[in-house]
Amino acid sequence: MLHKDLNGLFTKDVLENLLPPQLSNDFFEALYGDADEGAYNISLSFISYDPEQKRLSFELQLHERPDKCLACNLTYGLPSVFSRHPMINIKGMVEKIETLLGRDTKCIGWELGSTRTPASNMHAIPLIIRLG
Repeated sequence: MLHKDLNGLFTKDVLENLLPPQLSNDFFEALYGDADEGAYNISLSFISYDPEQKRLSFELQLHERPDKCLACNLTYGLPSVFSRHPMINIKGMVEKIETLLGRDTKCIGWELGSTRTPASNMHAIPLIIRLG
């Protein structure tokens, strides 16, 4: 059972350590050969913990870059790309989160949900982590 203050645990610094800001440029450099071709910056945000379902909810947030277009048709296929892309490394991120939670808490699975559009200049991909 988690009894930590998870909002206090998943601070901005911890979230940036899990998904460094530079990763956006590295991802687009690998994808397009030029980081400037990327339309968005990727960040990680902690959303909530559901103790009844034993689930942590995060979001991969895609923030539109200046003078770029965050086109829906380019972001809706990203959950399947991000789930297996070695540079994004969701599996490794989940392992780091498990370590932060302490040895009494185990992550037994994770999934990326469908892309949502909470704002015209920001799309979000839910990351759900199931705890055992």
